Amino acid sequence: MQAVFTPNQVLGRTRAIGCTAVEVTQRCNLDCTLCYLSEHAEQVLDIPIDEVFNRLDTIRRTYGPGTNVQITGGDPTLRKHTELVEIVQHAAEIGLYPALFTNGIAASRKLLTQLAKAGLREVAFHVDTTQRREDYHNEWELNAVRLDYMHRARNLGLMVIFNTTVHAGNFAEIAATVRFFAAHADAVGFVSFQLQADTGRGEWSGRGAVISLNNVKREINRGIERALPWDIARIGHPKCHSYAPTFIVNGKCYPIIENQNLFASFLHDFAHLHQDRRRPRRELLTDFLRAGLRKPVWFLRGIAFVVSLSWRARVDLFKARGRVRKLSFFVQNFMDADHLDPQRIDACSFMLMTADGPVSMCEHNARRDEFILKPITFHRRDDSLATYDPLRKPVQKPRRESVPVEARS
Repeated sequence: MQAVFTPNQVLGRTRAIGCTAVEVTQRCNLDCTLCYLSEHAEQVLDIPIDEVFNRLDTIRRTYGPGTNVQITGGDPTLRKHTELVEIVQHAAEIGLYPALFTNGIAASRKLLTQLAKAGLREVAFHVDTTQRREDYHNEWELNAVRLDYMHRARNLGLMVIFNTTVHAGNFAEIAATVRFFAAHADAVGFVSFQLQADTGRGEWSGRGAVISLNNVKREINRGIERALPWDIARIGHPKCHSYAPTFIVNGKCYPIIENQNLFASFLHDFAHLHQDRRRPRRELLTDFLRAGLRKPVWFLRGIAFVVSLSWRARVDLFKARGRVRKLSFFVQNFMDADHLDPQRIDACSFMLMTADGPVSMCEHNARRDEFILKPITFHRRDDSLATYDPLRKPVQKPRRESVPVEARS
């Protein structure tokens, strides 16, 4: 576990967990070649909204305020939209940072507007060639879908994220896809490339050797024409994911953090500050200025950083008229169901909340039926007890047989 406990490890300093997911439905409107859902997904009834609230409350008690929570599924937009709004609103009201994870098909502008007003902070669209969307045959063609989704979420105050599953069929398109995201950094703030994993479902099995953390990072570097300083900020186990935040200026990429020792020092001095991306920049700046008064050396370091970045990017800053966008790159290495690493499970930064508490997402995917098919007893909002049977079939009234006229007399 020595690889996890490093001076540049974010978890345990600024926050207790990377993120926690709550699945509000098992239903989905796509049939992907790489699928983590159960074969029984379409038979599973939606979890009662009171139990969803219970799981959100447990996340708040377990990991504290400011925890990032993924509202996911299946596809959560297939849940009744009024309930989805209530779920997001409850998460926001108890101090969590809710994000909607969706394939985007049913995520209309109207729905996203309602969710943003309810307290949604991020929307993550999953778009890639594993989804077999009709009339789209490669990642380049799918950029039209991505542009549509950007338009739907524009000016709603939401951080827009795009998730892309990496497999042998689209590995060669990573660099071009990265260039697309960099060109639209005014609308996208975070992009995640998720390595193919065999969870026992879908049509494709385990990935080949080419699909690895290092190879995917290399392709991202090729796309932005720069070797990024990956993992200066460590989030969780080093075999699980890699992270690199950048600025985009005139379409060119400039790393935000490059010195590991300096970042570790920053974590030590500012771990108590938690950045909410929806807060006005003025408030965030005020918080950092107040904290900086206790550590004046950071004013000098901040000035040195701005001067250095401005000099390196001077030509692009001039061409972009001073406009600077932030774009973070993330690579997620999910584990195959039959190759779970206990050490990585123990150090997991991505949990899913179940009726029995938080479970590593990779472990949950490997044993999904054990969790989603189990009947549970839960508390309603009025504190009464109720039972949820995931596979309970609706009661059908017996068919009434017609009675011949002669028999009625």
